Amino acid sequence: MLLTALVIAAALTVQTPVPKPFPGAPPSPRPTQPPPQQPAKPTAPAPQSPAPARESLPPELGVAIYPSAQFLSSYDAGRGQRFYIFGTTASFVAIVAYYREILKQRGDLVFDAPGTHVFELGRFREETMAFPPSLTVKDFQSEVSQGFPNPKPGAQPARFPTIIQIVPVPASER
Repeated sequence: MLLTALVIAAALTVQTPVPKPFPGAPPSPRPTQPPPQQPAKPTAPAPQSPAPARESLPPELGVAIYPSAQFLSSYDAGRGQRFYIFGTTASFVAIVAYYREILKQRGDLVFDAPGTHVFELGRFREETMAFPPSLTVKDFQSEVSQGFPNPKPGAQPARFPTIIQIVPVPASER
């Protein structure tokens, strides 16, 4: 009897595993945190770091950047590669036409809605790369989306109808 009670008590105290999110799942609610305490004395505002500029880009992306495109961010893609994300107010069709002319290739329309067009920039080597070197143009404006939100608070435009993602050829492969 005592053994049964211990087993039941142990089972009740075991934490239930939390399922991991899967692609397309709604984000799980974040735990609420108490509001930060206000300092007793007014302090000078902390200096803000400047927004990433084109100078923070590598010298060689392997492709020209659309003239009015704004650098938004870059992300680690793994295996020494990075994604470089640019936003533009130009239309999806205009950006695809620009890169068809610049790259001298048609590229591939991989999705009609939302429009997603991919241009290959180099050969994919599975043993050394996480992603194929490419330039992807994505249409973010539709009936359900006003565009990709500008990650810089208060910056203009507030949303970008078109996004350009570049995965350059790694320097070791050039």
